Amino acid sequence: MSTTALNESFRKQISDLLASNRVVLFMKGTRQMPQCGFSAQVVQILNRLLPSYETVDVLDSPELRDGIKEFSQWPTIPQLYVGGQFIGGCDIVSEMNASGELQKIIGADHSAATRRDRHVIPSN
Repeated sequence: MSTTALNESFRKQISDLLASNRVVLFMKGTRQMPQCGFSAQVVQILNRLLPSYETVDVLDSPELRDGIKEFSQWPTIPQLYVGGQFIGGCDIVSEMNASGELQKIIGADHSAATRRDRHVIPSN
């Protein structure tokens, strides 16, 4: 058994978070201050498409950083989930954004979201 084995309680916490938020990004840092270029790139994409979404800073907890990788069976951070489903990391999110597939999955019209975001100043 791995020392990073995801215990059932932690697995439930992740599942509950995903169930209660339509779009969740597990990332290094925060939406306002990403701590790696890959996380920053996904935040920029999501900020253009969505006025709000949940972020989780995996740097706050080694258990979380390792646990989310085991939960998704994906080795890298960031990780994007939409509707409780794992979408992918930075490269996949970038490709899906470029093709328009990401906008369909999250229910955003890219051109309308871009226009709307120009007039909205996020709180925090």
